[in-house]
Amino acid sequence: MQRLRTLRLVLWALVVVALAGAGWLYWEASRGPDTDRAPTGNTSSIGGPFELTDEDGNRFSSATLAGKPFAIFFGFTQCPDVCPTTMLEMANVMREIGEPARDFKVLFVTIDPERDKPDMLKAYTDSFDARIIGLTGTAEEIAAVTRAYRAVYRKVPTEGGYTMDHTAIVYLMNRQGQLTSTIAYGEPHDSAADKLKRLLAAN
Repeated sequence: MQRLRTLRLVLWALVVVALAGAGWLYWEASRGPDTDRAPTGNTSSIGGPFELTDEDGNRFSSATLAGKPFAIFFGFTQCPDVCPTTMLEMANVMREIGEPARDFKVLFVTIDPERDKPDMLKAYTDSFDARIIGLTGTAEEIAAVTRAYRAVYRKVPTEGGYTMDHTAIVYLMNRQGQLTSTIAYGEPHDSAADKLKRLLAAN
């Protein structure tokens, strides 16, 4: 009798653990991708060579950035808040820094190539700063470069069509093409400016 009672308690404990685990998994799945977190783990492997199409319709190779620091951001032109806010902040930071940021480039890689054609990207990026360069490509090319930077994105259906969820950070890459820091969405202006100044000052 005692053994049967013990067995029942053990079975109930297993049921409770299983339900708790299932609830945690459901909660994690419902959160969607962590779009505002910087990559973790071995960040030295973030980045790498790529080739896309620029806002003038020409092929753009990351090889042209060799020996130059740059920033890269993944977004889309119909983004209602995160993308325009981030690009405006980057433009303001570059203007504040002045001469040291004269040749600095911010790459705006669309994660919505279906809608973001080169001419649309050019009008969008030029509205913030000429140093922001819009890039697009095939779905396969976009997937490859986002994998290289550990960025995530997904199409989300809406009543009128769709929108995009995506990683909302700016990657700051040094002259060797290595990640040195990130700027999070909504990060204080002074913090963002300090990170970019340090990047530009580094040898």
